[in-house]
Amino acid sequence: MTEDRVETFDAIIIGSGQAGNPLALALAKEKWKVAIVEKAVLGGTCVNTGCTPTKAYVASARAAWAIANAHNLGIEVPKSPKVNLKAIKKRKDKIVSSSRLGLRKALADSPQISMIRGTATLLDKTRVKVGSRVLKSSKIFLNVGARARIPEGFADVGYLTNTSILQLEKIPEHLIVVGGSYIGLEFAQIFRRFGSKVTVLEMGNYLISKEDHDTSDLVRGILENEGIKVICGAKCLRGKNKKSGGATVTFHKEGKDKQVSGSHLLIATGRIPNSDLLNPENADLTVNDRGYVEVNSKLETTIKSIYALGDCNGRGAFTHTSYNDYEIMVDQLFGDKKKTVNDRIINYALYIDPPLGRAGMTLSQAKESGKNLLFARMAMSDISRAKEKGETQGKMEVIVDADSEQILGAAVLGTGGDEIIGTFLTAMYGKMSYKTLMNSVQTHPTVTELIPTLLQQLTPVKK
Repeated sequence: MTEDRVETFDAIIIGSGQAGNPLALALAKEKWKVAIVEKAVLGGTCVNTGCTPTKAYVASARAAWAIANAHNLGIEVPKSPKVNLKAIKKRKDKIVSSSRLGLRKALADSPQISMIRGTATLLDKTRVKVGSRVLKSSKIFLNVGARARIPEGFADVGYLTNTSILQLEKIPEHLIVVGGSYIGLEFAQIFRRFGSKVTVLEMGNYLISKEDHDTSDLVRGILENEGIKVICGAKCLRGKNKKSGGATVTFHKEGKDKQVSGSHLLIATGRIPNSDLLNPENADLTVNDRGYVEVNSKLETTIKSIYALGDCNGRGAFTHTSYNDYEIMVDQLFGDKKKTVNDRIINYALYIDPPLGRAGMTLSQAKESGKNLLFARMAMSDISRAKEKGETQGKMEVIVDADSEQILGAAVLGTGGDEIIGTFLTAMYGKMSYKTLMNSVQTHPTVTELIPTLLQQLTPVKK
């Protein structure tokens, strides 16, 4: 095999996701000569198959639900809404394309940045191979993301992933979702609202296993109220193609093998990092047993010249954590070197409707800390704004360190929960006493105005 000459750069970035693109622009601003390598399309998961397209679908599904339930608010709609998946997809594609074109222009406008298309592999600690090209740098940044994990028993089945399901132009008659966590549940509700029959199969005894059981139960109730069939404790899952089209999934539950058949099958059993595609062993990179590239709090790998950002480092699996990785990296390179991953407070949202916003610890996690705790919970059905909107499913809860008076965690499952959680998160980053928030005057009528009332109800948690 003949290789072209070695091309030398100040930095090589592998992957154009939510950390890679802004890092390339930041390095270019400092007059670094940068190569950014992308094997697929610009923007990574968020722009192309994650946040941007799925939340566009969530908005369409929400509109369909609002029309179908308008009678609850005294609005008579003559017919049920007609869902045009092809039009929904077209709208999604336009939004994605716009974001992608914006990124392309920003990178192309910088003379310091070379955009290189192809799959990158590591040759050693300083060299990267892309096709017949060999790139060299003393700084290599990995931002290679993750892909859908396909469990044993489904390799030979016609299945959809979070990527391919977004290409459908006809609504599935019956969608089977294997996996009862964030991705699976969002698509389950989306397609139920579009008109599909939906069955969710989860191996664990509860949905979204990272959450406390009461939160899981509330989420399950929300989905079942919309007609989604949820089966937890479905062990030994395996699939088989149907001769007539679609798939049959066999699972073990309550001592018996059971089956469910559908027209479409979505596998949503988690993600695996793309680090294996890099040939990390060539650079002596340390990769853990789950495939994540190990990094310290400064995003340094075990190899001095290589850094890992975003989903592939296992220190967060969200757009906001990936972007924060970029911020940490820039601070470590050009700033006062004070920002680290350890400063980050975990926060995320589950975008079913109503959404779940989470900041910090769950109650179970807080109990394991051994701290003296205060806890309060309030049902959304007790909040006037939720009643007025006709959306009373869910809860708000907060956990406080009784000694420091700082908020350790909070959850808002209910209307506006993905936005309201930011109030708690701001207080947590500010290391405020919960009393500051408790004594604040919030705008009426909102769900947020009940946060002070919630904090007034704090009671000690028994150890």
